[in-house]
Amino acid sequence: MAEHKEEQSMMEKLSEKLHGDSSSSSSDSDDDKKGSSSSSAAAAMKAKIYRLFGRERPVHAVLGGGKPADLVLWRNKKISGGVLAGATAIWLLFEIMEYHLLTLVCHCLILSLAVLFLWSNASTFIHKSPPNIPEVKIPEDLTVNIALSLRYEINRGLATLREIGHGRDLKKFLIVIAGLWILSVLGSSCNFLTLFYIVFVALYTVPVLYEKYEDKIDAFGEKAEIELKKYYALFEEKCLSKIPKGPLKDKKH
Repeated sequence: MAEHKEEQSMMEKLSEKLHGDSSSSSSDSDDDKKGSSSSSAAAAMKAKIYRLFGRERPVHAVLGGGKPADLVLWRNKKISGGVLAGATAIWLLFEIMEYHLLTLVCHCLILSLAVLFLWSNASTFIHKSPPNIPEVKIPEDLTVNIALSLRYEINRGLATLREIGHGRDLKKFLIVIAGLWILSVLGSSCNFLTLFYIVFVALYTVPVLYEKYEDKIDAFGEKAEIELKKYYALFEEKCLSKIPKGPLKDKKH
């Protein structure tokens, strides 16, 4: 009888262990399901977040990455501040002090050549080594890449103008006309150097501010885009729909 009781107790312990393992495994599976569902919900919420201009990558990647993006986004504040200070000094020199570019280049060359010439000839008298003037050459790969990039952008702009001239995209036509009109207004109120400096300062301030407050700016941009779409739909319904459209695209044979 004692052996029979021991066998029953052993069977009860084994059954308890099996039930415990199954309950723990079921709880683990439930936890995994909950974790996967929460991660999928987080991914869905992340996908629904509005980004300005349909941006899907970080601002640093949109700007091309590397050193230019680091410079614009003020990753190194000393270098970025130095570049901005240099641009400001050049603008003040030419715009406020009314200095001329050719005069500045000639004066800088005169000063640098005079210093190097005197240093080279006086090195024997002052018992110091002559200046080490590095050999500067423009690399061929760099110039070819710049030329190819410039050619691509010019061709794309010409293709856009040709498409607008055919009257196939009214929305793009209105955007280009508005942009050219804004440029003409800015060109009449300031010269090219001031306009270039304004664009340069905007390039150095807008991306870093957007990266810092991108959530608030994206939320405001989403509301603004919804309102603009409403006004554009109303304008298209009342005005644009009455304008005769241009010829359709040529059919492919």
